[in-house]
Amino acid sequence: MEDKIITYGGQAVIEGVMMRGRNALAIAMRAPDGSIVVHKESLAAVYRSRIAKIPFLRGVILLWDALGLGMRALTLSANLQSGENEKIEGPALYLTLGTSLAIGIGLFILLPAGVGGLAEHYLGWKNLAHNLLEGLMRLLLLVGYIWAIGFMPDVKRLFGYHGAEHKTINAYEAGAELTPEVVANYPIEHPRCGTAFILTFVLLSILVHSLLGDMTIAWRLASRVLLIPVIAGIAVEYIRWTANHLNSPLVRLLIKPNLALQSLTTRQPDASMLEVAIESFKTMRQAEQEFAV
Repeated sequence: MEDKIITYGGQAVIEGVMMRGRNALAIAMRAPDGSIVVHKESLAAVYRSRIAKIPFLRGVILLWDALGLGMRALTLSANLQSGENEKIEGPALYLTLGTSLAIGIGLFILLPAGVGGLAEHYLGWKNLAHNLLEGLMRLLLLVGYIWAIGFMPDVKRLFGYHGAEHKTINAYEAGAELTPEVVANYPIEHPRCGTAFILTFVLLSILVHSLLGDMTIAWRLASRVLLIPVIAGIAVEYIRWTANHLNSPLVRLLIKPNLALQSLTTRQPDASMLEVAIESFKTMRQAEQEFAV
């Protein structure tokens, strides 16, 4: 069912999983006492507005809002684990998100662009060559970063919940019974994973940047930042298209690199993680009816 492919998605949080539908989201979290605590809320009107139906533009706006939802989910889960009642919300939440994005843009966007620019101006590299260098460096930095943090115990558990989220959605889309024993048998990869967006973004950036031709270092850096929404919008549409055409052998071949990269961001979940992911998904499905417009 197409709506199912387009609409349902999830995200791992600290000791929990967030599931998002068309009208609502749910976050199931494992409390320190072992119980499962659930939070649910309706999604912003932008998800049901005309903007959400405009190709390319919808990707940028919904991606930004999804980042905010992810930050809020992480905050709720972290507060539950620490026992704190105060939550980071409103301006503080988006300030944290903005700071994280600024650091990420500097490290993964501007640094590779600067190295590519140096190769262009001082080594005389041609357009495609220095853009390939930039893209390769960006990809290596991203993969290296994900690989390195994957050794941290807390991140390993986060990746375990990520795997539980994927297995749960795969089981649901296959029409299977949502129990830990059944869900555990389903694949840990999923074509709509955010990891797929990362790789798609990097590869598309090489193509788009190569079309710009030669430019000064200043314009090169500025163009990389200004084109982030454009490339992100294209990447989101590509992922949506592949998710809706998985029956095609060509599409299944195209998404193999995206699925392979997920081996870095997922771990095989245990039964308790699967329980949390299933509870999150069931709560989201129920909330979809409650908040339906």
